[in-house]
Order: sequence, then structure tokens, then C-alpha cells
Amino acid sequence: MKRAAGFTLLEVLAALVLLALLLVGVYSGVRTASHSISSGTAMIERIDQTRAAQDFLRRELAQSLIEPIGHTDQGEPIYFQGSAHEMRYVAPLPGYLGKLGPQLQQLQLVDDGSGGQRLELSLALLPPDGQPPQPLGDPQILFDHIRQGSFSYRGVDAHGTNLPWMATWADGRVLPQLVRIQLQTIGQGDWPLFEVALRTRPPLVYGFGQGGLQGGQPR
Repeated sequence: MKRAAGFTLLEVLAALVLLALLLVGVYSGVRTASHSISSGTAMIERIDQTRAAQDFLRRELAQSLIEPIGHTDQGEPIYFQGSAHEMRYVAPLPGYLGKLGPQLQQLQLVDDGSGGQRLELSLALLPPDGQPPQPLGDPQILFDHIRQGSFSYRGVDAHGTNLPWMATWADGRVLPQLVRIQLQTIGQGDWPLFEVALRTRPPLVYGFGQGGLQGGQPR
């Protein structure tokens, strides 16, 4: 009788090696595709976050109102406060959020606890009786994963000459003409150049003297 034909041990091992190599190739392709999809999704989400933050800030800053948020030592109203990492102003929120009336908005660059920063927005109601502002909920994160960032401001002097960008707005009795927010991001997605013009002007003309902005006379 003839012996039944079969595979030798060497042939079986070779087939298993080829199958393993095929599975490794398939897994590598699936992993690469999954990583590409995840990276693309993260990039789209980052772009959406950037666009939403800039659209919101552009709308709110452009609509800044002449509403006092404090007073100087001489009792003059302060309408705007700005430093390199914080600014405060009054503006109406859009849609149903604006039903509570104009609100004090505070933008801050704060430490995120992991070596970076995040851009936060805090809201507060301005009571009509002059009482201190009443905070509305917790701060909201507008943009995160920031390596470093800063705010700067620009205005004109009493003669209408454009002044250089400043890290601190010297006199809150007048609003700046332009506000710039510069952010360097961590990882994917850049923060495009962001500058917005404030539309409202207070009823007094101010000019820069040696000590900063100085009050002028009514028009």
C-alpha cells in the first residue's frame, strides 16, 4: 500500500510564518489608517475650536459698550481694563444668552496645570444699583493647549496719530481702538493672527502724555 501524502513539519512552519507576515501587514495598514483618521479628526476639531473662539471674541470685543466696570481714585468711570494676560470689558452676549443684559466679560490666560496655558472667559452680571458684579457660573474654556500667549492694545493720541502696540492699556476711561490676541499653540493647529477693532468710543477725547492717557475736553 502507498503511504498517504502530507505536509512536512518544515512546510507547516513556513506556511505559519507567511501567514504571520500577512497578518502583520494587514494590522499595520489598519493601524496606519486608524491613526490617519484620528489625526484628521483631531485637526478638524482643533480648527473648529479656533474658528469658534475667534468668531466669538471678534463679535464680543467689537460690541464692547460704554458701561462702567469700576472707577478711578478721582471717581471717574473705567470702561476697559487690559494687561498682557487679562482684559475686562462689558458686551452683550448673542441670542438667548443676552437676555440677561450686557455682562462684564473677563478674558484670562491661565495656567492649565501641565506646563501650558488656556484661554478662559468669565461672565458676571452688572447690577443696576451699583453693587459688585455677580459671577455667572464657572469660567468657560475658549481655547486650550497654548504654549504661551499675550494680549496687546493700540489706540491714537490726542492728534489722531496711531500709537504702537502696548502690553497694558494705560487708561480705562477710554477704549482701545484695536485689540490683539497672540497665541502659540502646542501640537497641531495654529492660532491665526487675531486683531479686532472696537467700534464704540466714549464721549471724551483722550491723549497720551508722559504718564499715559490723559483726559481731554468734551467734544
